[in-house]
Parts: sequence; C-alpha cells; structure tokens
Amino acid sequence: MKNTIENIRLSQRAKDRLITLKRTMGMNQWNELCRWAFCLSLSDPNPPSPRKIPSDSTVEMTWKTFGGPQHELYWALLCFRCKQDGYPLEDEVLKAQFRLHLHRGIASMAGNPKLRTIESVIKLVRPNKSSQRV
Repeated sequence: MKNTIENIRLSQRAKDRLITLKRTMGMNQWNELCRWAFCLSLSDPNPPSPRKIPSDSTVEMTWKTFGGPQHELYWALLCFRCKQDGYPLEDEVLKAQFRLHLHRGIASMAGNPKLRTIESVIKLVRPNKSSQRV
C-alpha cells in the first residue's frame, strides 16, 4: 500500500511537550523525538482513544523527514498496527491513526518522569519476551 501521508503538523500541546523533551533528553531534532514517540505508542497493546487533535502549531514536517531513511518501515508499522487493530487500510483511517499514535506517544513520553534519556525510552519500547504480540 502506498503512503498517502505527505505532511505532519503537530498540535500546540504536542509542540510544547516536545520542547520540554528536547531540553530534558538533550535531543535537537523534532523528527527523532517523534519517531520514538510513535514507536512508544505502537508498543502499547491498546488502540489509542479516538479524538480530534488540532493542527495548531508551527511544527510541520514531511513524512520523509519524520521517518528519515526508514520512512517506509514506519509506514509498514502503521499499516500493520491498523490491520492488527481491525481498522481498514484506507487513507483517512491511516492518517487519523498515525496522528493518534504520534500524539499519544508524545504525551506518554512527556508524562513519564523516568524518561530522561533515549535509553530509557528503548527499555519501554522493546517488548518483554513474555508480552510479545504476533
């Protein structure tokens, strides 16, 4: 399935959280933090709660900037997760699910005082052998 997400614009609340995370974690790039946030959300076995997320910040990036050299992998992960959660692989559904996962991941990272390094995020994202889903 071809990727139809071209641009990503964050909410102002997500932007504010990312500013804090950048300072706390010592990272410089929005897209790198967003990748970790997306993966953190994907590691949660529950689908994100449906809600309307505004696109009211000045933080915007293309899909290729978000995903970097592995942008196709992130697209495949999104499609796999949507299918796993029982959602149809339709453009609007995929776009909505991506926004929900990205914003849930940013909120999770910002709300967890133990996440101060990328290493601490990796520990959360990497599944335990006993809890792996297929």
